[in-house]
Amino acid sequence: MNAWLDKLYKTFIVDDNYMMLVKGFGNTLLITLCALLIGIVIGSVIAISKYYAEGNKKLRIVNVICDIYTTAIRGIPVTVLLMIFYFVIFVSDTTGITTAIIAFGINSGAYMAELIRSGINAVDKGQMEAARSLGMSKGQAMAKIILPQAVKNILPAIGNECIALLKETSVAGYVTVVDLTRAANLIRTNTNDAVNPLILLALIYLVLVVIMTKLLAVFERRLRKSDGR
Repeated sequence: MNAWLDKLYKTFIVDDNYMMLVKGFGNTLLITLCALLIGIVIGSVIAISKYYAEGNKKLRIVNVICDIYTTAIRGIPVTVLLMIFYFVIFVSDTTGITTAIIAFGINSGAYMAELIRSGINAVDKGQMEAARSLGMSKGQAMAKIILPQAVKNILPAIGNECIALLKETSVAGYVTVVDLTRAANLIRTNTNDAVNPLILLALIYLVLVVIMTKLLAVFERRLRKSDGR
């Protein structure tokens, strides 16, 4: 036991190696939260655009553009997309954090678009017609009637996408970002301890996923209460 504790001390405390994990933890959360917001915005815009473009010949080009985006982004591995953004588009980004946020956000947007679109399509189309008959514009009906119901329908799926996004950020180290995974790898290299940094890394991700799952469950319960269930 003492030998193991001594090993932990040498691995994480000596030379302040634990600070790399703290920095990596902060960068991972920053990238995940910012990319999630970008993904939700892009996904909502695309899903709503496709909803309005359906059956509308004037908006056919909008539908085609949205389909190209979702097909292309979902067809490219996120690691490849990240490297394209870093080495080709944002070559001046020395830290890689901004690049990672944009790349993961755009990648998440393609998946969010399909999730949100499926939620919107699950709402009875008659509700849009009823809202319109009450004098609401399409935008008002979408914001006040359709989207709130769609979010309730797809909340578990959005939660799963959030968790997947958190774990996907572990490849951010490919573009010099010091995230959790890269921090653990740097500690492993510097200390020649191949076990403890990786075990701690796995535990941190596990705890983060458990916390996100619990928060999602609380949110779902509150939504059910607001429905009077």
